[in-house]
Amino acid sequence: MKKTNEIHWGRPIIATSLLIILIISVSYGVIEWINHREEEISFDRLYEEAGKISNHLNLHVNSDQEELEMTAELISQYDSLESPDIRDILDSYEAVGMISKIELLLPGDVVLSRGGERTDVKGTLSFEQEAALGAHISARETDWKDGSYIVRHYVPVKKDGRTVAMLYGVILLETLPEKLAEDPYDGKAAVYIIDGKNGDFLVDTWHSDGGGNIWALGEREMAPGYDHEQLKQGLTNGESAYVVFVSETAGEYLYFYYEPIEINEWRIALSVPESIVFENADGIKEILNFILVFEMFCFILYFLWILHYVRSETSEKQHKLEMMNYMYDVEKLLFNAHEKQENVVSALGKIAHILSAERVGLWVAGRNQDDFFFQWQNGGQEETADAEARKADMQMLLEYFEKGNSVFEADSTESVREKLPGSTQKEIDNMAAVPVEDIEGGICGILLSCNAKGKKADASLLERVKFSFGMFCYNLTTFNTVKKQGEKDMLTGVYNRNRYETDIASIERKYKKSLACIFIDVNGLHELNNTKGHGAGDTMLKEVAAQICRRFGTELTYRIGGDEFLIFVPDRPEEEVYALCRELESVLEKEDYHISVGIQWETDTVLTASLIKAAEKKMYAAKKKYYEQEGNDRRKRGSR
Repeated sequence: MKKTNEIHWGRPIIATSLLIILIISVSYGVIEWINHREEEISFDRLYEEAGKISNHLNLHVNSDQEELEMTAELISQYDSLESPDIRDILDSYEAVGMISKIELLLPGDVVLSRGGERTDVKGTLSFEQEAALGAHISARETDWKDGSYIVRHYVPVKKDGRTVAMLYGVILLETLPEKLAEDPYDGKAAVYIIDGKNGDFLVDTWHSDGGGNIWALGEREMAPGYDHEQLKQGLTNGESAYVVFVSETAGEYLYFYYEPIEINEWRIALSVPESIVFENADGIKEILNFILVFEMFCFILYFLWILHYVRSETSEKQHKLEMMNYMYDVEKLLFNAHEKQENVVSALGKIAHILSAERVGLWVAGRNQDDFFFQWQNGGQEETADAEARKADMQMLLEYFEKGNSVFEADSTESVREKLPGSTQKEIDNMAAVPVEDIEGGICGILLSCNAKGKKADASLLERVKFSFGMFCYNLTTFNTVKKQGEKDMLTGVYNRNRYETDIASIERKYKKSLACIFIDVNGLHELNNTKGHGAGDTMLKEVAAQICRRFGTELTYRIGGDEFLIFVPDRPEEEVYALCRELESVLEKEDYHISVGIQWETDTVLTASLIKAAEKKMYAAKKKYYEQEGNDRRKRGSR
């Protein structure tokens, strides 16, 4: 008799086996893709971090050279290199930038250092060789005093067109990483500065001992696709490239990036261990592996029970996998959203898609700065609601969470207003919200969704992603704080050269009616520092800056050098600008402070570069006139 109720297991088993194989393959494929993506992110981050250090190093070198050149100019004013005032200059020098001390290399290979000490350095330093090179930075050398590794930053001291001495600043290589004040890869990356001529390490934070040579370390075991000779050739030729090799110190792969910098033939390089590169990927792998095992277990249960259950569970797992992918996309978008804030709206759109919600928003509570509100609505169109009303609603939600409530869920407009009396929310079918916490556990924002599909508020998904948004809030706050600090001159409170370089490109486009450029040099700063100390010089600079801001404001006022200020004045009459500058000079003269002012005022199409150059030229003419006046001679002022 034929069995009509017989279950045919062959096809389901084959289909299930193929599905298991497919899931395993996809999972491993996703893992490989994650590894590849994390590797790309690591290389991009090493590239960005190396560029920051390179720019910082170049800024230090340029600043140090300007300082040395001004000191050399001051020394050249003295009739004799034996003058006690020159020894005072060497003794009073305070560490600025990368330089820890300054010394004079004199003809006859004699070095004049602090305390008036004279040392014969024949065989170690050569005045003729260094003078022939002019202003330059040496290769890695050893200090003739204590044998520590240093480089010397030379500038000539000239008199009547002849080099009479070489002033150099000593840069201690062991303290150079600290002076650069950079912490690449959150302190997990090693920093190297390598001389491309000979492979000498000027900086090597990976190995504990100082000095060393990259080629003396021998050939490294390279990862597939990388070659040791390519590394050597790339460093020698000044190329930019990535390599991956085995570290004998750590016993794992090092991801290594190098590029040339604009100093001698130096190269900047960064490396980070493989365990750090794939730190995030390893956590994702564990989640994926867990999901893989869990799904295989579910498939076994499906065969033990009914085929209908198999179909329903398969559908549910697919939904969870899609949700996991969306959550990963959200995390990826938020990774650098503090710099690209449009990514926040895209991330909110991802959440809205999962929830089928009409609106998803994030409010970042401002502490020492303004609030931020990001919102996705109806396909990405942002709502134009009243900002004050919206902020009031967020404040009510904040108070609700500060009372100890972990989630907010309301299934109607009436329920919203019952829980939040005074709310302005309208046309609400349902609303869910969760507090976003910072790394210290405090509430730094609120994540909310409105009108989700199903007519029922559900905050579970918001709970899953709130940690990622918490990290974004922390990164955004930190990024904005660091950005503001990096644009201010700490002494005078006006904008610094960093902000000046950022603003200069937009000023020309922004102001078309009229624009004045005021170039100011504070006379006698260095002489005042030498005679009365840097405290007196700082007081003078702060007073000059304060008087400038009283007349021209702070928006376009910059301190672009040690004693130089530059101010842009848009859309003011020429007579008013000149009158304010005369008033500024008069007020400062009453304090016995003197400035040289160059003013260039133009209308219509303004070329910023020529405007600045013209103002600077007028300033130098005023400065020359000031020092030609009786009683303002630099040498006399410096010897008082």
